[in-house]
Amino acid sequence: MVNPEIQGRVYPSTAPYLVGREKVREFARAVLSASPLHVDPEAARAAGFADVVAPPTFAVVVQEATLAQLLADDEAGVDFSRVVHGDQRFTYTRPIVAGDELTATLTITAVKQLGGHSMVTASSDVVDAQGEHVVTAISTLVVRAAEEENA
Repeated sequence: MVNPEIQGRVYPSTAPYLVGREKVREFARAVLSASPLHVDPEAARAAGFADVVAPPTFAVVVQEATLAQLLADDEAGVDFSRVVHGDQRFTYTRPIVAGDELTATLTITAVKQLGGHSMVTASSDVVDAQGEHVVTAISTLVVRAAEEENA
């Protein structure tokens, strides 16, 4: 079971993540995006952006490092082999663009126990090199109970 005392815990900011044009293009292909803004720098510039624009769900790439801190925290008690991704939400101030240097800080906003399972809601605030908010990525992880806990 996940330690409920981690609710409110804030993990240190991650190392800066430099958003690369090719990473954005690869991600866009992976999510089957048809928008030229995600792959064509000229189309992105014509739309007023400095470079290609990442698809909205690209923020999970940056958030991944913050969630790794939670999963590595022995005090949290999150058994990754039992984790199921329950929910994902994003709140943007502006789009992510190739060339952005982003850092993220993770806060555990909720820990709930439901029928032996744990639900952990984690919010990652992502800022650019100037410290300006870009996106908040909120994930809910469901940590399934061990078989003997379900019986």
